[in-house]
Amino acid sequence: MAVTLADVAARAGVSSATVSRVLNGNYPVAGSTRERVQRAVEELDYVVNGQARALAAATSDLVGVLVNDVADPFFGLIASALQSEIGAGGSGPAGGKLAVVCNTGGSPEAELTYLTLLERQRAAGVVLTGGAVEDEAHTAAVTARLARLAASGTAVVLCGRPPLTFPDESPGVTTVAFDNRGGARRLTEHLLSLGHRKIGCVTGPLERSTTRHRLEGHRAALAAYGLGPRTAAGADGTAGGDASRLTVHGGYDRASGYDAALELLRREPDVTAIVAANDTVALGVCAALRDRGLNIPGDISVAGFDDLPFSVDASPALTTVRIPLQEAGARAGRLVMGRQSSPPGGVATIATELMVRASTAPPKTRS
Repeated sequence: MAVTLADVAARAGVSSATVSRVLNGNYPVAGSTRERVQRAVEELDYVVNGQARALAAATSDLVGVLVNDVADPFFGLIASALQSEIGAGGSGPAGGKLAVVCNTGGSPEAELTYLTLLERQRAAGVVLTGGAVEDEAHTAAVTARLARLAASGTAVVLCGRPPLTFPDESPGVTTVAFDNRGGARRLTEHLLSLGHRKIGCVTGPLERSTTRHRLEGHRAALAAYGLGPRTAAGADGTAGGDASRLTVHGGYDRASGYDAALELLRREPDVTAIVAANDTVALGVCAALRDRGLNIPGDISVAGFDDLPFSVDASPALTTVRIPLQEAGARAGRLVMGRQSSPPGGVATIATELMVRASTAPPKTRS
């Protein structure tokens, strides 16, 4: 019976993907692991099937770009920049390819389905954009699919997501991460420096990595000012500085911002500032406050995140945190096309910038 790749993997005590990487020589593998695999190949007299290797290494001219919502300007800006880089002409292996935008609708199941379909199509590259779903089973499933894609020769880039931890040696997945924690901290520090102490937070879905990172940055700023959990007691028996009471989770859409702002006012009528999950949510917050007869920023300051194109034209212009989305998308495009070297450690962090505009001001005492 012919010796298989799985037989070599079992003898070396590694995965089949690792054996493939050693034999193909196109991904870094630890020296000791490489030696074990090569020794197993010699001991078992394993012969590589040339036709099978050629077929496995062949990839199409397709690059999949996974987004949560193609209608969301956040994802639209990233996808547009990615498509420009992926479709750019040129000769040789770095020439233009076909970018296929896959809209998951935020569904973990759809994300896995698209990854499976792209694997079947032998995609030349895959880019996953936006926050990750923080569920252990889903993370494991995504990690396994990306490892298989990378091992088969597909370039994989995460854009706006935290890095993944792979059980085996690094399969060559590159991450372009956003400094969400740092941006959120600077935004809240800005409000605190203006004199705000009762700051509401309208944040995103609980299970998203972006939500957690931005909320961590916000609360770190509060804690530095002594406004962490359990400070002065409120009249309703809850802790006056309890960040949880001043935090409302919702979607990343305008309607969620509207509803969450009304809930915050119900919980804490004396709130003087609200930070929103993103600029779209901030528009919903502003609409709710206006409908309640409140002035922005005279009665309540409002701040967003992302610095989407409409932010500067909002009324009043929106204080926000700028993520250079087009720059990040272009960089991810160059990485997936092999036109730019992978950063040290495989992770590049995109800096954010505080954009102070007319929607924030010092608080005033409301009667």
